[in-house]
Amino acid sequence: MPQLNPSPWLAILIFSWLVFLLIIPPKIMAHISPNEPALKSTEKSLTESWTWPWH
Repeated sequence: MPQLNPSPWLAILIFSWLVFLLIIPPKIMAHISPNEPALKSTEKSLTESWTWPWH
């Protein structure tokens, strides 16, 4: 049964893990977010209650 022969599958497994661990993470970490988070002000905003008639 050819699927029990470990020589090609072991090489494929090791090569794929090398790709996942060494090549892909630097490429992903090099991307920057187009919308950087803005700092919120620490002062509290004043909210006014609504004067809508609820009936």
